[in-house]
Amino acid sequence: MLPMNNKDNDTLQRFIFESTDIRGEITTLSSSYQDLLALQKYPPQVALLFGEFLAAASLLSSSLKHRGMITVQANGNGPVTAIMAECSQDNKLRGIVRGNFDNLGDLSSLQELLGKATLAITLEPEGRERYQGVVPLDEDNLSKCLEFYFYQSEQLPTKIKLASNSEAATGLFIQQLPSSGDLEKSQEDWQRVSTLFETLSCDEQLQLSHNDQLYRLFHEQELRLFDAKPMQFSCSCSRQRTENALLSLGRTEVMELSEEQGLIMIHCQFCSQEYRFTAADVTQLFDPPQPLLH
Repeated sequence: MLPMNNKDNDTLQRFIFESTDIRGEITTLSSSYQDLLALQKYPPQVALLFGEFLAAASLLSSSLKHRGMITVQANGNGPVTAIMAECSQDNKLRGIVRGNFDNLGDLSSLQELLGKATLAITLEPEGRERYQGVVPLDEDNLSKCLEFYFYQSEQLPTKIKLASNSEAATGLFIQQLPSSGDLEKSQEDWQRVSTLFETLSCDEQLQLSHNDQLYRLFHEQELRLFDAKPMQFSCSCSRQRTENALLSLGRTEVMELSEEQGLIMIHCQFCSQEYRFTAADVTQLFDPPQPLLH
């Protein structure tokens, strides 16, 4: 079933509750989600979980105040051994899932797919110190695990809802910022808004527009919805980055690899782009031609 909120597809929108310390984000991914699924043939239950991770990365990208990347990643000992989604400050998404999917059967829950696992949130602001927070992945769903992450790492009350189907992945996020005034009023505001938040169903998330979701939940609240930011799948790989990776391996190792294979082929795990390096390419990489002197 296609989501009905077509105008909101592949967008992220910020909103605030006027006269409160509560902010929020809402996102819907469709074409970007489909573009990523088209690169890898994941089983349906894995694709749905992947959609939730992508929606989560989209929501959390709002925490990037400077150029950089945020990554939402889980590693476990279940059939899904690794799953990650990352989003840049300029709203570009990519991600991947690794594991053994041959005998999934009816396994579908977070715990069944990942087994004993950890969830890591990594912020990599360009030119600034990298930060990573890690929590056990022991809640019933990814939303609850992320809420626990914010409770533990930032001590900020946070509510998250993630939903996905074969066509789209969606997310809704609200968070109470440190009180700027009356603490009792701030707590009452959060109690009221978070209680209303919990009444939204997955079907409503996948079928209603952003505006309709927020009206359905908060029509009695004074809410301001900001302009949508477009989200898209985009891989940051390039031939230059691949060359740098080869250079980091060292001349001896790469030269030996070139002699053994004749042609070095490197595949990007995110977008399946293939980079080929002939023996001549490798030689030029380590012995670039000197500029002519005049």
